[in-house]
Amino acid sequence: MPEHTRFDAAEFLKTPEEMAAYLDACFEEDAGDGVLIRAALNDIARAQGMTQAARDAGLGRESLYKALGSTGNPEFATIMKVMKALGLRLHATAR
Repeated sequence: MPEHTRFDAAEFLKTPEEMAAYLDACFEEDAGDGVLIRAALNDIARAQGMTQAARDAGLGRESLYKALGSTGNPEFATIMKVMKALGLRLHATAR
């Protein structure tokens, strides 16, 4: 029986453009609860290096893992700090 490995998006996010496109797609597909966005930020932070992302965001590494984890519920200010630390910006467009 073949072995299966769990898909990890962080392994495929190599460039800032790929990371931004991935997060943008997650904004489009998120159900409105932020779960998909939080997961995408977790993937991007792991792709760039969680320790450095936490440091750049002014957070502890464990705090960042907790905030972006599957049961996390980060404040909006935390999301903005993390996005800035990851070199990403949030912007709005009209439909």
